[in-house]
Formats: sequence, C-alpha cells, structure tokens
Amino acid sequence: MAGRLEGKVAVITGSGSGIGQAIAERLAQEGADCVIDYIVEPEEAQGTVSKITAAGGKAVMVQADVTVMADCTKLIEAAWSQLGSCDILVNNAGIEKHADFVDVTEADYDAVMNVNLKGAFFLTQAFVRKLRDAKKPGRVINISSVHEDMVFPHFSTYCASKGAMRMLMRDLAVELGPMGITVNNIAPGAINTPINKNLLADKPKLDALLATIPLGRLGKPEEVAGVAAFLASEDGAYVTGSTYFLDGGLIRNYHEQ
Repeated sequence: MAGRLEGKVAVITGSGSGIGQAIAERLAQEGADCVIDYIVEPEEAQGTVSKITAAGGKAVMVQADVTVMADCTKLIEAAWSQLGSCDILVNNAGIEKHADFVDVTEADYDAVMNVNLKGAFFLTQAFVRKLRDAKKPGRVINISSVHEDMVFPHFSTYCASKGAMRMLMRDLAVELGPMGITVNNIAPGAINTPINKNLLADKPKLDALLATIPLGRLGKPEEVAGVAAFLASEDGAYVTGSTYFLDGGLIRNYHEQ
C-alpha cells in the first residue's frame, strides 16, 4: 500500500469506531502501520484491524487506558516493539458529560479531564520521550473540538478540557519544534458518528442544528481523517501550532438556540 506515509507507524487512541476508526483506516491507506488502541471492547478494535489488513495494510491492537500512566507507556512501547517505531500519535480518545454547571460532580469532572486532557498530555509525553531518545522527528495530532473555542452550555467540563488542549497544543508546538515534532489540533463540529445517534433520531433537533451550519449537513468521519492524513504527511511538514476547524462553518455562524 504505497502512499504518503509509507514506512511510518501511527498510534491512534479510541480507534475502534467513529472518527478514530476512520483515521486509522485512512492512515493505513496512506501506507502507515497502525496501533489500534482499545479499553474494554476488543471486538470493535478487531473490526478496525480486520478492515486494515483486508485492504493490505498492517495493524495491531493494544489494550490501553490513556488515563492510566503505565498504559500510556505500554501503548507507545508496543508500537516500537511490535512495529519498530512510532512516528505519528493521534490523540482521539474523548468523552463528554452533560450537566448544568451547578450540578457537575467531582467524579464527572475527573472522568472528562482524565480522558480528554490528562490522557492526551501523558501519552504525548511518552511518545515524545521515545522520539527524543531515538533522535527522530514526529507528528502529534489531537482530535479536539469546535468547543475548544465555542461555548457549549451544560458541557462545562468538556469545554474546559478542549480549551486546555488548544493551549497545550500551542505550547508544545513551540517547545517541541526544535526536535522536529509538529503538534496540531483538528476541531470537528457535528460529525455523523455513533456518538450522535440520539441527535440523528431527533429530527427537529437535527434540523435546528443543520440550520446553523452554513454547508447544511453533518460532517463525515472520513473528512476528519483526510485532514489527519495531511497533517501526518510531508504535505503538512511545515504546519505546527494550528487548529483546523472541520465544522462546515458552524463556528462562524453559531448562536445558542
């Protein structure tokens, strides 16, 4: 499978379904070997691996919880031991919790921050440490959200985590640039994935959302994957410290209903 990423190895967290799965499949199509991360649903991860191998690519699955520091190290080490390197890290794993601000529990706050921010922080650290020791360049791609910049009432923990991810990306772009490591965010808006199944089933709510999106439709996971492939490739070699909004224009037209 010749492509822009031939000879590269990518770790993609949360890659058993949705955006993560689409990114893994696209990076594999571009020639990268992929590490598919999962926590408790190996059948989903196996589905991603099977799609990649059926198309002639190479992928392995690793069980790792990004909120556990030892697992972050294990995930990166697995890429090096099983596939010989780790050149690209896609921090895709993420969760959200709905609650009025006054009702947010400490447990929910910790859950969102641990996955969305702490996990990405320390997995990136493990990734960078190995690159430093090997004296190799690399690519960090964070799957953020339009809510790194756009308000989302009743999701204060999610907004806080994604806003922090934006600032972390900018800081690391400067700190890691001299090592040849680029750091960028992709900020999806409303994407047609399993996590949005309730929205898709609620036509009035869906229609109201579509009315705020200038392009008039939801995005596709494959469209997010296309931007990830660009950032991972030599085409994106001079891009760092940037957020790519992939939202059909939503962030420029948003107003609370």
